[in-house]
Amino acid sequence: MRGRFVTFEGGEGAGKSTQIARAAEWLRARGVEVVLTREPGGTPRAERLRTILLERGAEPMPQSCELLLMFAARATHLENLVRPAIARGAWVLCDRFTDATYAYQGGGRGLPSEQIDALAGIVHADLWPDLTLLIDLPVDAGLARASSRNGAHGPDRFESEQQAFFERVRATYLERAQAEPARFRVIDGSRSIDAVTGAIEAALAPLLEASR
Repeated sequence: MRGRFVTFEGGEGAGKSTQIARAAEWLRARGVEVVLTREPGGTPRAERLRTILLERGAEPMPQSCELLLMFAARATHLENLVRPAIARGAWVLCDRFTDATYAYQGGGRGLPSEQIDALAGIVHADLWPDLTLLIDLPVDAGLARASSRNGAHGPDRFESEQQAFFERVRATYLERAQAEPARFRVIDGSRSIDAVTGAIEAALAPLLEASR
């Protein structure tokens, strides 16, 4: 039986890392094989591309370069990890996917959605998430969480953006969720960690039941 592809989305400090780990534990307790991964990254080559994307340096990164690197990492990630896992019946839980590209490179950077559409069509026209969990949180609260988390290493290239950038990111995420209600579940990330976990488990339960 084909596995499932579930993505976790949200802005900085939304709590995706905590919640995706809890969701994996919940599914494994119910006998599901789970593969945890992230974007950009997930395979050795994609992780090297992630380093390039996140590192801060003297040489500016053109927006077109950023977009193409995102999809280069995505292409190798999908072919070498995600697709094989789904084919053998595993559930793939992925921290960010193409919705993040629409939010960050589209909404945040202002790149035309048509460019993202074209690259998504090349890389994964036949594969979109079965369920996307958007953990939504006001930007100022998320940035405060992210700042306390960063510690000594400081913010990466994306975390260094201004608040207006992240407001555009959040707005784009919410627009996409409104446009695709069958795929998205919007989770209130301002609630307690346990409350968010409960909402995510409630969203996963119907998909799990349908897979039995």
